[in-house]
Amino acid sequence: MGGCTSKPSKPKGNHHNDYPTHPQPPKSPPPPSLLPPTTPFLPTYTPSPAHPTKPKTPSTPLRFLKKSFPPPSPAKHIRAVLRRRKPNKKAEKEAAAGIAETEEDEDGVELDKRFGFSKELRTKLEIGEEVGRGHFGYTCSAKFKKGEFKGQQVAVKVIPKSKMTTAIAVEDVRREVKILRALTGHSNLVKFYDAFEDHDNVYIVMELCEGGELLDRILARGGKYSEDDAKAVMVQILNVVAFCHLQGVVHRDLKPENFLYISKEENSLLKAIDFGLSDFVRPDERLNDIVGSAYYVAPEVLHRSYGTEADVWSIGVIAYILLCGSRPFWARTESGIFRAVLKADPNFNEPPWPSLSPEAKDFVKRLLIKDPRKRMTAAQALCHPWIQSRNDAKVPLDILIFRLIKAYMRSSPLRKAALKALSKTLTPDELFYLREQFALLDPKNGSITLENIKTALMKNATDAMKESHMLDFLLSKNGFRRILCSRIKRPSARSV
Repeated sequence: MGGCTSKPSKPKGNHHNDYPTHPQPPKSPPPPSLLPPTTPFLPTYTPSPAHPTKPKTPSTPLRFLKKSFPPPSPAKHIRAVLRRRKPNKKAEKEAAAGIAETEEDEDGVELDKRFGFSKELRTKLEIGEEVGRGHFGYTCSAKFKKGEFKGQQVAVKVIPKSKMTTAIAVEDVRREVKILRALTGHSNLVKFYDAFEDHDNVYIVMELCEGGELLDRILARGGKYSEDDAKAVMVQILNVVAFCHLQGVVHRDLKPENFLYISKEENSLLKAIDFGLSDFVRPDERLNDIVGSAYYVAPEVLHRSYGTEADVWSIGVIAYILLCGSRPFWARTESGIFRAVLKADPNFNEPPWPSLSPEAKDFVKRLLIKDPRKRMTAAQALCHPWIQSRNDAKVPLDILIFRLIKAYMRSSPLRKAALKALSKTLTPDELFYLREQFALLDPKNGSITLENIKTALMKNATDAMKESHMLDFLLSKNGFRRILCSRIKRPSARSV
């Protein structure tokens, strides 16, 4: 399920270990096996502790409770993590007894697992066989019995309430449904139909994708795509991610397993799925809960200060895998993977990279820049020469443009003069991106005003944009309203 908004959140209640709930300060130093290893590369993060007798398998990093950040003491932080990861025995017993509607979490807070969804699942849908299984639930095929979708095949994601042992887990499900309901209107986004619940489960009804995962096709090809085939995949992924970012939604778990094909056909449409870890975020907001999958997690996520740029890093990892068939960062342990993400650089010297085009290598390198401020956005990546060689690559509206305009309008006269001078050093590719974004704002008489910006935003807005308060941020009193007193002219080789 998803994480908390931008504050550290509680770990899931289904993780087990043998650490005591309230560890007492030892009289002598504890044996090393009882404490999780720390890393000098990330002082504020402690890798998940492994069971001393069981091998550790790579998994999604756990998240943290709503505590002050950063922790005042690493030792205190480690002990707190161990306490929080103690399983909630009371919740497990009550779940086994079928008591799932109201429980108490490990802090004694009563959990209300009533979501307010319809309880008429069995009257509207005929449930079929299981088609997939994940960490927190499973997916079944189904068919509508009546209504406007009568006879239509769909997929039903089943989430057991017995696994919702914390308030954060309950909120994750609410947020996932809210995001799926709000994000509409994009061809590469899985379609949401409805949500249901009963005493035991929550049911999310979505579009049925029968073509399998992107990961399956990568494996079927022996782990390598041609550049043209990789471009076709990248265009679809970048388009849907740019759309989500414009709406103020960050996915936070982009990986080949979370992209499904509609059918078995080679040129089938690709759909983004699984928004269980997604969240709403404004351009000025930084999230700090560690979520995602280890091989695809961005460095700034491990530093616990990130935004939509983290999704672009994950796309860069997918692009690397598509072109060469291997991961850019690899280690035998989860903490080793994190160290590689933070310190190592991807290898572009071994085959097949020497035989690939310079544009392809530059594209991947610019997605895997460790500094998120220098990393391309999803819309900028669609303007890259490697992608633009395809005729079907259309550039969407980029949320970065609104951030830059807002920052420019709030700048001092000296800073504006400096930016004007620097604009003369822009490359042709950068100018192409700016011209495309300028055209999307529908300028009048060669300039844009507040009304142009409002119109462009409303043309692309969904309910998700309202939920993320993106419009409130962009059209705030101290933001774009200053544009009423000035105009922005069309970018050229000499001015921006």
